[in-house]
Amino acid sequence: MAADGTDAGLTCLVTGASGYIGGRLAPELLAAGHRVRCLARSPERLRGHPWAGRVEVVRGDVTDAASVADALARVDVAYYLVHALGTGRDFQDTDRRAARVFARCARAAGVRRIVYLGGLTPAEVPEQDLSPHLRSRAEVGRILLESGVPTTVLRAAVVLGSGSASFEMLRYLTERLPVMVTPSWVHTRIQPVAVRDVLRTLAGSAGMPADVNRSFDIGGPDVLTYRDMMVRYAAVAGLPRRRILPVPVLTPRLSSHWVGLVTPVPAAIARPLTESLRHEVVCQEHDIARYVPDPPGHPIGFDEAVRLALRRVRDAQVTTRWSSASVPGAPSDPLPTDPDWAGGSLYTDRRERTVDASPQALWRVIEGIGGDNGWYSFPLAWAVRGWLDRFVGGVGLRRGRRDAARLRVGDSLDFWRVEEIDPGRLLRLRAEMRLPGLAWLEMYADTDAAGRTRYRQRALFHPRGLLGQVYWWSVSPFHALVFGGMARNIARAAARTPFLPPRERAAVS
Repeated sequence: MAADGTDAGLTCLVTGASGYIGGRLAPELLAAGHRVRCLARSPERLRGHPWAGRVEVVRGDVTDAASVADALARVDVAYYLVHALGTGRDFQDTDRRAARVFARCARAAGVRRIVYLGGLTPAEVPEQDLSPHLRSRAEVGRILLESGVPTTVLRAAVVLGSGSASFEMLRYLTERLPVMVTPSWVHTRIQPVAVRDVLRTLAGSAGMPADVNRSFDIGGPDVLTYRDMMVRYAAVAGLPRRRILPVPVLTPRLSSHWVGLVTPVPAAIARPLTESLRHEVVCQEHDIARYVPDPPGHPIGFDEAVRLALRRVRDAQVTTRWSSASVPGAPSDPLPTDPDWAGGSLYTDRRERTVDASPQALWRVIEGIGGDNGWYSFPLAWAVRGWLDRFVGGVGLRRGRRDAARLRVGDSLDFWRVEEIDPGRLLRLRAEMRLPGLAWLEMYADTDAAGRTRYRQRALFHPRGLLGQVYWWSVSPFHALVFGGMARNIARAAARTPFLPPRERAAVS
């Protein structure tokens, strides 16, 4: 038996391991003594996690039956933690297809249990009247329960934890708006749950008896309106009391754009979340405690959950964020290395500077780029580009960084994604803003033949159609100002970086 009372030594498959919950569940399962296999479309994105070397990673997609079947071979417990939130109007079809593939393959593989994290739905509301997001979550749970494999469906409302989309919505709305004109859903009752309790319950569900095949409501001890949560968040964070003015005419569509403007969460993800908030989501039972008993101090209350999340944000210990998963529709093709790649053009802007600093000092500046540190050139131009991206439904600049000093493959970085990192030498970013093509930005720290530190920078753009060509040539006159200024200012910042002692320098290099 493991320390938490669950069966130890099981082989567990975690889907969605690059996402917010999956990236935190894998180390929980390892700590419980289980063997962990992760299914990921891009396995390299798990490389930077501290637990990556202790798990088996397989490449695949939940909509591809062959890769799912391979991933489920010799698996005891399969965690289904994927959904198509924000992928477009057909996300319900994608969710349905993926769940059916997973259910069929799990039964064929002889999996002992499926565990799924879904959404809490009100019992009195017919499924057809739920928001599309909650309706899809409920349908996926039903498909898995009918799979022939014993299934645990955990139904949660708002998940409170550093980096969760729900927490960041709450955090930014409360911190940025001392007076808020809000939609009517601020009066909807919600039973939030701390992410620590979600993870504890997920991990504990691995050892459920074989005859259990049902859904369970999971929530914290507090039932609050969204208005209550904002008021109590402000109190825990030490902010002045907020004034909240509900306006009924703010529809889910309008309020999702409002959330998108104020918070880092883009409208494509904010809309299904805000649509779901029109339903009262309160637990009807706590039967899960029969199988996963609550330890002392659990479930964690709202105020303590916020306090723990804020502490992790302040201490830069946010292990995963809602943006850990790729932005829907973001490209996943490898970096093109040939100008004739895919039969089209590959435009390049190159900059080089000699730097009056050590390569280690230069690397500290490169790895610290973005977020609160900015992009070292023409801040207004970057801000305008971010605003334009938000206006057309993109992520904009507000995602910031997971960690103020360190990056890993897969991290979101404003409207970029870390595609490759060679510590001390290379940082490659892939654009996730709305573009008529694919774009990358590379930054190198190295030395020349004379031993001098050199900064090299390369921006690449692969246009899509005529619009892509027009886009490149319309912005190229500004490259000297934006990219040239960036290279110059990064070199200057490195020259001002304090000297690192040998031991610390070795850790960075």
